[in-house]
Amino acid sequence: MTKKQEYTGDYPEKTLYLPGPTEVRDDVIEEMAQPVFGHRMDRMTDLYTTIVEDTKEFLGTDQDVIILTASGTEFWESTTLSLVDDRMLVPTSGAFSERQANVAERLGKEVDRIEYEWGQAVKPDDIRDALEASDEGYDVVGMVMNETSTGVRNPVEEIGDLLGDYPDTYFVVDAISCLGGDEIDIEAHNIDCIFTSVQKAFAMPPGLAVCTVSEDAYEREVGKESASWYGGFQRCLDYYDRKGQTHSTPAIPLMLAYRKQMKHMLDEGHDARDQRHQEMAEYTREWAREHFGLFPEDGYESQTVTCIENTRGIDVAATVEQVSEEYDMVFSSGYGDLSEESFRIGHMGEHTVESIKELTDAIEDVADL
Repeated sequence: MTKKQEYTGDYPEKTLYLPGPTEVRDDVIEEMAQPVFGHRMDRMTDLYTTIVEDTKEFLGTDQDVIILTASGTEFWESTTLSLVDDRMLVPTSGAFSERQANVAERLGKEVDRIEYEWGQAVKPDDIRDALEASDEGYDVVGMVMNETSTGVRNPVEEIGDLLGDYPDTYFVVDAISCLGGDEIDIEAHNIDCIFTSVQKAFAMPPGLAVCTVSEDAYEREVGKESASWYGGFQRCLDYYDRKGQTHSTPAIPLMLAYRKQMKHMLDEGHDARDQRHQEMAEYTREWAREHFGLFPEDGYESQTVTCIENTRGIDVAATVEQVSEEYDMVFSSGYGDLSEESFRIGHMGEHTVESIKELTDAIEDVADL
């Protein structure tokens, strides 16, 4: 039984280089200190319509956008409940793609996996072969764009392009650890739903989830006898069309912070933000190759989190702890069974090459590289 550990508030500030959450601007944090107002007031309509429409503008999409008080996990559930009648195809290549498949099974859906070793990327030809081999077809192909556990960036664009030949199969993309730091043309690649959590590349405090919904996906849910309640497309989007608000009480302070951060993101521009993330990723990979190795398959490296293979056999847990204690910087050990075989650096949100270099310098010092 877990025992209470009293929260004291007396903790040193740490700079976060995790695969999320990441650093948040001071002025974004300050937005959350405004007085609370009613979620059915006109002020809420102004706030919610602003963040929804600004998000569409930033992502460059004409699809509908839902912003909910939730983890991105909510949209694993809602897209599955709303789009899958019977069968779903999920390529698994790490902890989070496997979890996406598990969620669908827990919801009573039949899931066919295409299983890859951790560190390998999903191959479009394997998706096409599975679709061609299926007599009954699939309601949905669900996949993780950026596998946080391994630092693999899957070729979502190519897979979406081939799904254009399968109009009865919907394409659902978990982009939780990359959207906002890795640009993708949603409509051009036949994506019906793509979703994220704002504490990752959006550089927000945790607590909100964002999902785009194609017209076809919306119509699909409308025609179903059952669908998700809290994250259901029809319930969320129809209420937005009528009222310009959320159907249930939202975390208003977080949405105030979101409004501020989205203005920053629009000012920077999606292309420029993407380029900055490319530069951080390239620097981190070059550093990793010089001192260690890269865990993901060559050519499929993430743009927002680098998973570094521990080829030198350093004590990863001790190094993470010492960097935290001596430099007040926090990065991550490997995920699960990879905890000592690898470590991960999150380079997302408001970080720059210069701030990432401060971390790698600290790691070099502590690990005596």
